[in-house]
Amino acid sequence: MARAARDRVRGDTAVIAIGKAALPMLAGARAVLGAQCVRAFAVTSDAAAAVDADPPTQICVGDHPVPGPRSLAAGEALDQFLAALPADLPVWVLVSGGASSLVEQPLPGVTLADVQALTEWALARDVPIATLNGLRRRLSALKDGRLAARLAHRPAQAFVLSDVPGDDPSVVGSGLVAMSPGAETPLPADLPDALRRCFERIDAPRGATLPTVLVGSLAQALAAVDTEARAEGYTVEHWPTRVEGLAVAAGRDLAAWLAHGTADLLVAGGETTVQLPPRPGVGGRCQQLALSAALAVAGRPGVALLAAGTDGIDGASTDAGALIDGGTVARAAADGFDAAASLAAANAGPCLAASGDLVYTGPTATNVGDIVLAWRARTDAPVRGVA
Repeated sequence: MARAARDRVRGDTAVIAIGKAALPMLAGARAVLGAQCVRAFAVTSDAAAAVDADPPTQICVGDHPVPGPRSLAAGEALDQFLAALPADLPVWVLVSGGASSLVEQPLPGVTLADVQALTEWALARDVPIATLNGLRRRLSALKDGRLAARLAHRPAQAFVLSDVPGDDPSVVGSGLVAMSPGAETPLPADLPDALRRCFERIDAPRGATLPTVLVGSLAQALAAVDTEARAEGYTVEHWPTRVEGLAVAAGRDLAAWLAHGTADLLVAGGETTVQLPPRPGVGGRCQQLALSAALAVAGRPGVALLAAGTDGIDGASTDAGALIDGGTVARAAADGFDAAASLAAANAGPCLAASGDLVYTGPTATNVGDIVLAWRARTDAPVRGVA
């Protein structure tokens, strides 16, 4: 953030930071601006982190992954912050993953319940993040460049930390700082009638696009992993495509590499989805992917697979993901858990807790997507306690 912002200082500046990485991005902006950061506003997902932020920042904590009352309160507070700014004061807008949910201001005729219903409907299906964000921005008075439009009369600059395919700023945060350059996202054929009527009755104002700098992405994170792995002496192969689609299928596909790969380490990343049953259990997409892989490699020595969110939060759990190996399924069974049944019930978390394979980092205050690493021993022998 600091490197990207250093040559864009134009005197006294107000800073708006929204997303899971809002506070560290704000810290980077402050490091560059110093005393020229005269006003600051942030919306984050972590109340504990918010306590440690330096004043005079106004901080809101929004709801995630489904927008809620705190997301609306953050939208109202953002309005008030903007209204109080001098008309000619430059503004930096820092956007990171999670912003779509953390701050919201529905268009006239749209309710919070409508936005929640759309999000919950999409999360329960295999709806790609770009499609979900494309739909969410159609219902919002902030998204699809409408926040950018409010800043168009003043010097304004956006900095984006991307968690989406293609790093499109009109998709990150559902386009808080950039309007979609193409046609509106079409309504899915199976969209519930009540939501379809909601889309049909709105009249959305046109947005705008701010000058935007990409300050981080999944590709950069995976490149950093590659560099570190090679420095440690590992041979590295990269998965040829972004990891997407259903987590269960992705876990099987990635585990298959362990049987025929030629390198020590496979590096992959992306964002999968989980098709939830009527009464889902506890876990997230990384845990589902990892447990699916564990079933595929059950009983095999000298292999391991890590699936974890770079934000340190996997789904509706407090864990980042899981690190499985060939003994995961047996360890879970010894504690009374059927891995296949847990996977079908979207209840990977308790099963992986029983096997001792959950990974907890706490919120990392960044978010560029999920990372998957698959490791295979050169001699099929355990290394450092990995079975």
